[in-house]
Amino acid sequence: MAARGEFSSRMGFVLAAAGSAVGLGNIWGFPTQVASNGGAAFVLVYIVLAFLLAYPVLMAELIIGRATRSNMVDALGKISGSNIGRATGIWGLVTATLILSFYALVAGWMLSHVIQTIADLFGQTALSTWLVTSSITRDVIFCGLFLCLTGGIVTGGVSQGIERWSVRLMPALFVIIALLIIYVSTLDGASDGWKAYLLPNFSLIMNPEILISAMGQAFFSMSLGVGTMLVYGSYVSKNENLPALGASVALVDIGVAILAGMLIIPAMYVALNNGVEIFSASGELINEDSLIFIVLPALFDTMGTIGLYIACVFFALMLIAALTSSISMLEVPVSYVIESKGLTRKRAVWTITLIVFAISSTIAFNMASLFGLVITITTKYSQPLLGLVLCVFAGWVWKRDQILAELKHGDEQAENSLFWKVWPWYIRFVCPIVIAVMFYRSITG
Repeated sequence: MAARGEFSSRMGFVLAAAGSAVGLGNIWGFPTQVASNGGAAFVLVYIVLAFLLAYPVLMAELIIGRATRSNMVDALGKISGSNIGRATGIWGLVTATLILSFYALVAGWMLSHVIQTIADLFGQTALSTWLVTSSITRDVIFCGLFLCLTGGIVTGGVSQGIERWSVRLMPALFVIIALLIIYVSTLDGASDGWKAYLLPNFSLIMNPEILISAMGQAFFSMSLGVGTMLVYGSYVSKNENLPALGASVALVDIGVAILAGMLIIPAMYVALNNGVEIFSASGELINEDSLIFIVLPALFDTMGTIGLYIACVFFALMLIAALTSSISMLEVPVSYVIESKGLTRKRAVWTITLIVFAISSTIAFNMASLFGLVITITTKYSQPLLGLVLCVFAGWVWKRDQILAELKHGDEQAENSLFWKVWPWYIRFVCPIVIAVMFYRSITG
């Protein structure tokens, strides 16, 4: 078997792992959650819960991955010494594949919107209209193109594919967000958005619904539970200090979410100032897909020719965010197929990509019945339950001396660190209880 890949630098890993965590959910989900849940109060709760809940689970995945040097199925099989671990790994692998299947459709819409803005610039009205009009043909074509982009990157392996492109795409993402924030902040109405984003309503800070929302956002925004961080952890050098590395990933992820809020919330209020409706009939802010595909394009239309350029840059930003996440999701089943079935990386990547494309196409042909269902099953039910099971494996099944030995590879004084004094009992007792409560509240409404 070929030697396993490894990230060549700390920065490469941090940007790749943060790229996995930074997805469309950060850029369209987080800002609308903030705007609807008390502004800066929600941001504060989110930051606290990201470190109290998401960071410990992230560390469980990284430690398991590096210790076992395996894909998710074999890794959980090794630490549990049973088929229950392997079955959990397969469950995670299937969940990651299904998430990528609907994610590729949404990312395809981003790609079609990028090309639509270019078509508008060249006066290709008919093509432009087709690109932004929902149809099975459009959805399947652009989903396929996006999956080809993803597969092309993952074919390059860890250092020459995933890391190489992450260190290019992530800085580009930061630069685009920063430039758009500066531009949007100069427009009329932006100051109202900044007030909505930055002025906290502390009366809402202990509202159970806001706590649940912030917990869910923190957990899901770091792409936990489906093995992406476990697989990336398996490619980390033994010399790295894992708790510090994990903290860097969490900080970058939180930073991008907060930056996205600094862009989206002012942009929504600029749209309102320009006559675009941003509130629903019930008085709530329009969110997520309606925001991205209706409100913001309507805002860009009010800007004249400059709006076409801004729209192109904005949807390019969304496409980059989608791509950095999709490459990590594809790597989960690919790593398993390479290591367990002995396929070459190239063959494994394109086999899995074709399978994902087939599932995506099936969803596209049955959009009304399958799209929402697959999202609900994977993100509302499967992901939190997988996170819960990972806590059980790390806290109760895996021997504590083996965990400590793994941490000592990157820090000989790990036994005396604050992380080791807190994390073992925290992942054993606190995280499972909190995730279980969050899951119960989410399914009972």
